[in-house]
Amino acid sequence: MDRTTYTLFGFVTASLIFGPTGSAQSVTRKAPTAADWASLAKLPDFTGVWEVGLGGGGGGRAAAATPAPGGRGDAAKGGRAGAPAGGGRGRGGGPSLTPAYTAKAQARGTNPADDAQAANCLPPGLPAIMNQPYPMEFLLTPGKVTIVIEAYTQVRHIYTDGRPLPADPDPLFYGTSVGHWEDDTLVVETVGLAQVPRGLTFPYSDKLKVVERFRLTGPDTMTVETTLIDPEAFTAPYSMGARTLARHRTWTIAEYICEENNRNFVDDKGSAGVKLSNPLSSAK
Repeated sequence: MDRTTYTLFGFVTASLIFGPTGSAQSVTRKAPTAADWASLAKLPDFTGVWEVGLGGGGGGRAAAATPAPGGRGDAAKGGRAGAPAGGGRGRGGGPSLTPAYTAKAQARGTNPADDAQAANCLPPGLPAIMNQPYPMEFLLTPGKVTIVIEAYTQVRHIYTDGRPLPADPDPLFYGTSVGHWEDDTLVVETVGLAQVPRGLTFPYSDKLKVVERFRLTGPDTMTVETTLIDPEAFTAPYSMGARTLARHRTWTIAEYICEENNRNFVDDKGSAGVKLSNPLSSAK
């Protein structure tokens, strides 16, 4: 066979094995109309560059009740939740895990990864990327909210065009996100999250759903409440609390090239790591 025949044969074979080359989860979006653009003026003004500031998140706690899709649940409203059930860690140390995932957590603790994944320029995935100490820019367009994150030059696509969550999502670092507006709050649900080594510090299943609620609390402040729901791995929904973002109207997103970082090193055992001290500072 000549080269063209080999190429055609390979393409047909790959198509039979892997299916259509286009994404099975693609959705056709209509061209926005003038009315669609005008409707953006009625939404809260999220546009601009934001930075993570002070907030009560980080420790997290088990939510008291399963929130409805897009709902808050008691803990997500800021109230204190009851003591978690099950054998997991619960309040202050991660979600309450089912017995099977408690075992996974214990196994992970006794078999840590050889390399520091930050040294491999591996992004931390969702929801960790939203807590990075780097700016992020919100862009609102008809049917979509785009978040451009300076860290690792990452982009989140949140579809607000009324589409449902995919029933069988592809596993991705940031999953597939669908949002809707509840008065002045953008409620985002994300599914299809891949198992990211640098992501959450506790195990989770492919059933994990991340629910985020974005709301302006001032001209240049925003709160983000995050709740994790995983019926296979958690005994109850887990609230990560609220983070506060501050808007910087004069800022722009800078270029971030992880591979040019000079903080990486390889130890005498061949494991990659990251030096957290300032690489430009003189040796003490």
